[in-house]
Amino acid sequence: MTITAERPEMPAESPRKGRKNNPEKTREDILKAAIAEFVQQGLSGARVDSIAERMQTSKRMIYYYFGSKEQLYVEVLEKLYGDIRSTEGKLHLAELEPREAIRRLVEFTFDHHEKHVDFVRIVSIENIHHGEYVKQSAAIRSMSNTILDALGDILRRGEAEGVFRSGVNPLDVHLLISSFCFYRVSNRSTFGEIFQIDLADEQVKQRHKVMICESVLRYLQA
Repeated sequence: MTITAERPEMPAESPRKGRKNNPEKTREDILKAAIAEFVQQGLSGARVDSIAERMQTSKRMIYYYFGSKEQLYVEVLEKLYGDIRSTEGKLHLAELEPREAIRRLVEFTFDHHEKHVDFVRIVSIENIHHGEYVKQSAAIRSMSNTILDALGDILRRGEAEGVFRSGVNPLDVHLLISSFCFYRVSNRSTFGEIFQIDLADEQVKQRHKVMICESVLRYLQA
């Protein structure tokens, strides 16, 4: 993975003694601080100094683990995509009747986007950059194929059982589900103001969750 990055001329510093015994936790803490900084400032406006301040550590510590701000941003993307893909893998979709599997997946996606606004914001930021950094991560492409494989299995089983129509593309279904769940979070402020609706209201959320579940199922059913 090749990344061009600006980096101050300073020698790398090994982790401070208090953190050295748990490098994985240190990396995780840096990623959490970086997510907060990138969400608030975007990639261009984010500063390694500010991330270090959030952790009460030195920026040399951050460079020791991640090399550059851009590399840190790529690993933030990998963490956030990895979190949703990892949780999807625990839904046991293959054990469910096809229609129930679709319903569980749609409801999970809806709830995940609702609860993880940082994921939505970081993905929105990455789209401003035309996916430049996603392109640099083979890990994101690889882990994202797992949801297409799971959807493909559900659709094949549903077709074989006569409950889903044939010829449906798993990627199209994934896009259908993701687009609604993502948009209602990413555009909450503008949509809510223009149309005077509180998309965070519990009744509105439940109505929308039912709507997207029924929309996807009616599209799929034979």
